[in-house]
Amino acid sequence: MTQIIILGATGSVGETAYRVIQAQPDRIAVDGLVAHRQAEKLWEMGQRLHANWIGLTDREQAAELRHQHQGQSGPRIISGMDDILEAIAISPATKVIGAMSGFSGLMPTLTALENGKDILLANKETLVAAGDLVQRVALQRGRKILPVDSEHSAIFQCLALNQPFKRILLTCSGGPFRGRTKEELKTVTVEDALRHPNWSMGAKITIDSATLMNKGLEIIEAHHLFGVPYEQVEVLIHPQSIVHSLVEFVDGATMAQLGWPDMAVPVQVALSWPDRWPLAGPALDLTQQPLTFDKPDTDTFEALDLARQAGIAGGLMPTVLNAANEVAVGLFLSRSIRFLSIVEIIKDVLGAFTDNTSVVALEQILEADRWARRQAEDMAMRYRL
Repeated sequence: MTQIIILGATGSVGETAYRVIQAQPDRIAVDGLVAHRQAEKLWEMGQRLHANWIGLTDREQAAELRHQHQGQSGPRIISGMDDILEAIAISPATKVIGAMSGFSGLMPTLTALENGKDILLANKETLVAAGDLVQRVALQRGRKILPVDSEHSAIFQCLALNQPFKRILLTCSGGPFRGRTKEELKTVTVEDALRHPNWSMGAKITIDSATLMNKGLEIIEAHHLFGVPYEQVEVLIHPQSIVHSLVEFVDGATMAQLGWPDMAVPVQVALSWPDRWPLAGPALDLTQQPLTFDKPDTDTFEALDLARQAGIAGGLMPTVLNAANEVAVGLFLSRSIRFLSIVEIIKDVLGAFTDNTSVVALEQILEADRWARRQAEDMAMRYRL
């Protein structure tokens, strides 16, 4: 019986993991669940999965939840990031699903690795912001990082035989604005950007998918997960989201992993690897629709190349990219800036960062993240509506 912790339990990946775990009661036991808010939902998940504890980073919501369920049997309620990190450190769990949104997932991931737990990673920002450090800690502790992102899970499965390859092809739906021009994107709304054609995800990642920054972050993630140079990672637009990614080997043979756009498979693959467990669901029918592919429009969707260049620069540049993006996306979601201003703010912040250096300590990453967030807020003033 494998014991696990789920970080970001109330998000889309966390909900999928909940579904997978309920179908495998004899294989997986849940020690803890972590979320920022949605306290009542987290409590109910904890009850149904028989979790030993649940953690809320929002202390006020945790206090209110304790009051509401005072005297009731159920999971222990932990509040605040410091206490959650302590609970992760002492947990008997051997695997942690990292699905918290954005930079907030970094400290729980590092804590889990430092205390001997494997990471099943859906939170790409952790590797974008601190990939060198995270991989170093994993190596020192002898821990694995298994991908949960559908694209990286596909690559992981294709590379299972550890054979030499030429390149990785990350597929990308193109988001809700595939085929649009920059002129057409000037007036798109938050609601427009949140209408992803294939996937049901959280707001931040859905906006990243609309700008194609999500795919840019995935290029950096692939670099760290598979130790591949950036020039060997390419992006391919695939609107149907059936081919999750491809690997071209040195002999020209190309292997792909296909499936419906559902996170259940990559979550279960990470939980079961190197075994395969049965999973209920509709069979893939390739006669239902054609599978098409195209090159990305990097002139219109500049975020893709911005991310690649930040990754190539290395050091703290990806940390700065990630922080600026998180701030800019937040401003767009709050209707403070226009859609195209997201990338403009990121470009301004990257251009202002002149103190890039290799990463040797966590404090460097935290300071670069703080600096980039302040800069993004300041530079956003000229783009505010």
